[in-house]
Amino acid sequence: MLNMTRFEAKIHERGLNVFNVRVLQNGTLVGKVDLAEDIRRLQHSVSKSFTCMAVGLAIEEGKLTLNTTLKDVFPNYAFTHKEVLPSMQPGELTLLDLLRMSTGHDSPPFWVEERLALKDVNWIQHYLSLPLDRPPGEQFTYSSGDTIMISAMVQARVGQTVKDYLVPRLFAPLGIENVDWETAPQGITLGCAGLQINTEELSRFGQLLLQKGVWQGQQLIPAAWIDFVTQKQIENNGAGDCGQGYGCQFWLCTNDAYRADGAHGQFCVVAPDEQVVIAINSMEDNMQAILDTVWEEIWPLL
Repeated sequence: MLNMTRFEAKIHERGLNVFNVRVLQNGTLVGKVDLAEDIRRLQHSVSKSFTCMAVGLAIEEGKLTLNTTLKDVFPNYAFTHKEVLPSMQPGELTLLDLLRMSTGHDSPPFWVEERLALKDVNWIQHYLSLPLDRPPGEQFTYSSGDTIMISAMVQARVGQTVKDYLVPRLFAPLGIENVDWETAPQGITLGCAGLQINTEELSRFGQLLLQKGVWQGQQLIPAAWIDFVTQKQIENNGAGDCGQGYGCQFWLCTNDAYRADGAHGQFCVVAPDEQVVIAINSMEDNMQAILDTVWEEIWPLL
């Protein structure tokens, strides 16, 4: 087992509110920190990466393609905005635009506060009522609303919520039982947030990604899909690990790694070259400092 004492010491020294860490290498637990009980916690935007797995399965089943538009799936709500160009109609947004968050909104819809205010609104209709500010596909703008629409598209095409769709295909095989995932209006799995799992369960998800979708000899998720969504699909502006580019509902990291990433410090870091998975649960706004401490004090040990 790795000696994690320097990592723990630096976490305390920097005042970082980290709860649990699991480090796997070559499929084996090699490092562990528990500064609190490893209970299920809200995963915030790590949820987006799970939603992305449902998309890959729906594409494999022929229910969606990357070029499927919102208008294709929701024709009743995709009305024309007279003041914008045909190419900038929200109904023309493709699944790929949504996945890589290049939808063309200056102020992306459905931030947490807005979600609370719009509980009684048809969210699909609301999203499609918002004209785009610029052509899609050109610029990354982080958007939870995009992931909500991805979840809605999957549900419309497969006939199940993302959560129910993933239970037999992902959660049950990984041994993640009785999944709690928040539901949005219209009965849609929230998709962008709201999933609750613990750090050990999160590390299993990371190991599945590292193994290109194979779990105990079974191909749960297409390997080509995991390759695609965890590679850089668009440039993003940011510092440190938030400026390395964005895939499809995954962030790229320094050290040739990628991650699922949730507000207040939930991380599932996957480093294919080193065959490493690092899963972390925290309640800490200084998220880059957590990653800095990982690179400084865990990475050299691997």
